[in-house]
Amino acid sequence: MPEILLRHDSDDIATLTLNRPDARNALSIGLMEALDAELGSIAEDQSVKVVIIAGNGPAFCAGHDLRELRATPTRAAYEAVFALCSRLMQRIVGLPKPVIAQVHGVATAAGCQLVASADLAVAAETARFATPGVDIGLFCSTPMVALSRSVGRKAAMEMLLTGELISAARAAELGLINRVVDGAEVSAATRALAGRIAAKSPLTVAIGKQAFYRQAEMDLASAYDYASGVMTRNMLARDAAEGIDAFLAKRQPRWTGT
Repeated sequence: MPEILLRHDSDDIATLTLNRPDARNALSIGLMEALDAELGSIAEDQSVKVVIIAGNGPAFCAGHDLRELRATPTRAAYEAVFALCSRLMQRIVGLPKPVIAQVHGVATAAGCQLVASADLAVAAETARFATPGVDIGLFCSTPMVALSRSVGRKAAMEMLLTGELISAARAAELGLINRVVDGAEVSAATRALAGRIAAKSPLTVAIGKQAFYRQAEMDLASAYDYASGVMTRNMLARDAAEGIDAFLAKRQPRWTGT
């Protein structure tokens, strides 16, 4: 049996490739467990500074594996699947390294959720996005959590209520993805973006990613109080001193990650 998740590390970047092309990279239990485990390993891997999630075959990810879901139609089975999916998406958000979705094809339902959960997303101009659960009587409730935190409420509701595919250009307008590129350039463009981030202090990036998501859930005053404390702790780090000294001396910084 072929591996359902592939990993390739190069230049401080780990690329995780969903490898169920015949199933349009549907998120089976096995694939979600493999992705969750690999991200857990990467969290402790100091050689990795940025993660790219990509897909093999014509689609990026078609969402949950519906055949697998219907094979065990019990409350316990459904609860376990959606709890696993929720844990995976939170793993992405909580990972101390940026995660970039490299979307070359269709991303629907939980596949769209995967894109929305990533910190950044680069898509081919031919990519399409949708939360079409409503069309089969299964509202995309868990994808809704990530989607509604990436795009405006009305845009999210339109996607959720109509189930219609939107273009990569429209997804960029809504803030679901960052960049739209020619299909032949999506891998190179994603790696270029990852490389620019990997050149930064890994400590500073980790601090910033965690702070971004935490302050977003706070009221304005609490967010400023929290962010002020974060900046104070950040200023006391060696990498902050090194970065400022390097800037003043007009030289390249030498990051230590401390």
